Amino acid sequence: MADPIILTLQFDERTARLFEDARRAHFPPALNKIPAHLTLFHALPGDDEARILAAVADAARRDPFPVAVDGLMPLGRGVAYRIASETLAGVRRALAVAFAEDLTRQDRERFRPHVTIQNKVTPETARATLTALSDGFRPFTATAEGLQLWWYRGGPWAPLAAVPFAR
Repeated sequence: MADPIILTLQFDERTARLFEDARRAHFPPALNKIPAHLTLFHALPGDDEARILAAVADAARRDPFPVAVDGLMPLGRGVAYRIASETLAGVRRALAVAFAEDLTRQDRERFRPHVTIQNKVTPETARATLTALSDGFRPFTATAEGLQLWWYRGGPWAPLAAVPFAR
């Protein structure tokens, strides 16, 4: 059986750098093995790579679109940036239909788009990070530029494909 495929959103370079810098500053270094990301699907069937790639390519036949980075979100033992976009929700819904028979329980749950910048810390550390980041946070608009596919191999992810949004 092939390794599972993870599907994430690709942000504009400035936003991706901001998220990655925040993750490096707040994620426990020994556990930070993957880049900052917004997961659309956690485990698509790796043995069906061609069909997954075709569905993603079809979903990417659209213009890039704005997404709101509208707040910070507590994760109990971490912190994330909350993302809001009806367009993003629509892209994910369409892909969920395409992958309906393959979705894990986790991928069937309600979609709460976010970028985790801290996880696996004590609740006290997470609350302190949330407070510190909230003081200077101002909502902003980022651009969704495409979709990224990764192989999950038990630790760091291995890139599979990047599919830019383009008509």
